Amino acid sequence: MPEDILVDIKRDYVLSKLRDNERIDGRGFDEFRNVEIIPNVVEKAEGSALVKLGNTQVLVGVKMQPGEPYPDTPDKGVIIVNAELVPLASPTFEPGPPDENSIELARVVDRGIRESEAVDLSKLVIEEGEKVWIVFVDIHALDDDGNLQDASALAAIAALMNTKVPAERFEVGEDFLLPVRDLPVSVTSLVVGNKYLADPSRDEMSVGDMTLTITTDKEDNVVAMQKSGGYLLDKKLFDELLDVSINCARKLREKLKEI
Repeated sequence: MPEDILVDIKRDYVLSKLRDNERIDGRGFDEFRNVEIIPNVVEKAEGSALVKLGNTQVLVGVKMQPGEPYPDTPDKGVIIVNAELVPLASPTFEPGPPDENSIELARVVDRGIRESEAVDLSKLVIEEGEKVWIVFVDIHALDDDGNLQDASALAAIAALMNTKVPAERFEVGEDFLLPVRDLPVSVTSLVVGNKYLADPSRDEMSVGDMTLTITTDKEDNVVAMQKSGGYLLDKKLFDELLDVSINCARKLREKLKEI
């Protein structure tokens, strides 16, 4: 069966369910798939975590090394987020250098960590203006069944939570845990007409790419927002999405605290 025909069948099925106010997997519109967070899965990394969100799987590894600070922040460490979308994870991913999808994914995760000030970068200074710790957060999509954004954001903060700064290896002091002081959580919803679907699966994404990702910190403050697709969002629906995002983030944050 040609792939475009299969996509049409999936789209029609999703839309028919929506007309009946249902989702294809029976979830509520504000309900996430099952979430599993497994820390410390990469022995040679300074920190790591595997997140399973339904059938979506993302692995994040953290590596650290001393380097120069940014000129405008000589008294702070540096965080660099990269994302790799390999063909093994999805038939839509292609080999080669990072494309716009992987760049956008890395930016969304980076923005949530940075704007929430999740990591106290002032404690990552070795020699002010000369040498600081650089934190490399590498996102690897293992299986994309929809909503890589939230799975990646969860895996990133979970990996940072168990990261040990390897000061002894570089002979600049004693090892210490990365100073993580907040737990930003992103919640992505697919917007279809006047409805929304939190944590959309890949089949649900067959009806379009109009998504809204809202990242909140532990105080329920919105620290980042990413809108994909060209559409206007009704204020009432936005307010509802905001409430849903905050409530979902609270539940996901509790899972982070368990590890």
